Amino acid sequence: MVRTPSMMVPLGSVAPSFVLPDPSGRKVSDRDFADAPGLLVVFWCNHCPFVKHVREGFVRFAREYGERGLAIVAINSNDADTVPADAPERMAEEARIHGFPFPYLVDETQRVAKAYQAACTPDFFLFDRERRLVYRGQFDDARPGSDVEVTGADLRIAADAVLEGRIPDQRQRPALGCNIKWKPGEAPSWFGA
Repeated sequence: MVRTPSMMVPLGSVAPSFVLPDPSGRKVSDRDFADAPGLLVVFWCNHCPFVKHVREGFVRFAREYGERGLAIVAINSNDADTVPADAPERMAEEARIHGFPFPYLVDETQRVAKAYQAACTPDFFLFDRERRLVYRGQFDDARPGSDVEVTGADLRIAADAVLEGRIPDQRQRPALGCNIKWKPGEAPSWFGA
């Protein structure tokens, strides 16, 4: 497991557009959520210990905040040839078993991960109504092997601000997780490849 922090993209950045399939082939676009007061894009996968550690807490978060109007999508950009556990059919199984209340999308070309400058799983990007980046950071302080309870505290504070029309605190701690598994020769230069 390679511990990789998020890139901490500049706040105020515009949300890159995407049209991606879920494992069944149904296309989902950022434009599908145009009326939502906020959009959370999380780079996610099945196999990462950091994702597994927060998975149950994040699903609870997604149910609660989805009911409050926050649009949420998870995107798997890992190379499924390198990590078969992250293949689309396994994604469908993961979403079903854990009751994901959000679309779980396949970024097979890895273009969306590159556009967002996603570096790790999980990597959280929260955008306001105008789709300007207002939060990019950790879910909370919990890490695999730590005694810290998974609460989603950091992301909850930011999401509450967005849903209330406020700007979240700009002091944000990077997410930490497994590095995105880039296709051979495809890791972006900013990733340190």
